[in-house]
Amino acid sequence: MDFAQALKERRASRRLSQLELALLAGTTQRHVSFIESRRSVPGRDMVIRLTESLGLPLRERNELLLKAGYAPGYPEQALDSRDLAPVMTAVDHILTAHLPYPAIVVDRYGDIVAANTARRILFEGCAEWLVVPPVNSLRVALHPEGMAPRIANFAEWARHVLNGLQVELARNPDDRLAALHQELTGYVPSARLPPGHLGFAVPLKLVTSRGELSLITTITSFATAVDVTISELRLEAFLPADAFTASALTQAQALVEPFDNHRHALAAANAHGFQADGLVPGDQAVE
Repeated sequence: MDFAQALKERRASRRLSQLELALLAGTTQRHVSFIESRRSVPGRDMVIRLTESLGLPLRERNELLLKAGYAPGYPEQALDSRDLAPVMTAVDHILTAHLPYPAIVVDRYGDIVAANTARRILFEGCAEWLVVPPVNSLRVALHPEGMAPRIANFAEWARHVLNGLQVELARNPDDRLAALHQELTGYVPSARLPPGHLGFAVPLKLVTSRGELSLITTITSFATAVDVTISELRLEAFLPADAFTASALTQAQALVEPFDNHRHALAAANAHGFQADGLVPGDQAVE
């Protein structure tokens, strides 16, 4: 697929007309039409403006630059690189500050790259093979040997997870993400939603050694990142939805060393042979 076809498909997937895209990119409908019909070759700056106006992820912007015959415009560095050290240090501070509540950082496929120690209560009872790096948070959540048996509202929560994946796939198609969605769908039995269902944005009801916890989540992204790797990270922070959960998490964290924080990026550590802080309950922390 060349640049003209890729641009046309991305525009159509976002339900933008040529005129609407032209206005966003600061050009004319005629110019966009000529680019899509291959009667005009866009310059590098125009490609960047078009991909930015479409709201494409940085990875896709690089791909379209290559299709147009230009070098990628956005760097992609490993999480353990020296240049990204300040960012990862900041991430560590955020994770530690969120204690005693769980928080994880995941990449575009849901693989956990960092987490605080409170995450251990989430993974109680999970099969060991599921929590060996690289750990996929989505698979752990929905797999029958993962968190699924302990999620009291599994039907609703699972649909919440799958719905989020569907939205991401519709906006940014990806073969690996599509395969993951298909796999996860196989773990979720068909079930009639209960009366009064208000949507899939529901609290996570998780049965733990501390009792049944009720958790809500917030998702934070690095909106102004110019590095592909950082732009794809998502911080998922769990918050107590009631007083009992807040108290239970506080008590659980009191038993964990306060500075026993996950410092290494799990995926990077696994890929480069570093010793990583695994997610198995009772594991030994890496300082």
